[in-house]
Amino acid sequence: MNFTEADLPIAINHEQMVTLGDGTTIRFETNGEAKDIYIGDAFDPTIQLFPDCDYLVETPGGAFKVTAQFEDTVLVQKA
Repeated sequence: MNFTEADLPIAINHEQMVTLGDGTTIRFETNGEAKDIYIGDAFDPTIQLFPDCDYLVETPGGAFKVTAQFEDTVLVQKA
């Protein structure tokens, strides 16, 4: 399932992604307790986050915070 910027804030699971207003996508894969975060069409993770850690994604449309959660989800919200 694909969500948009209008759905933020939203917690996504590893089968879902968020497409921001400028077309940037945010998705993740679980790697043990860590979450491999993929920004855009990257084949390699942009960053690996452990639960309660976050990462700021800056796009021409604004900044967005991605936070790994203890559940198998990642919270995506406007910063």
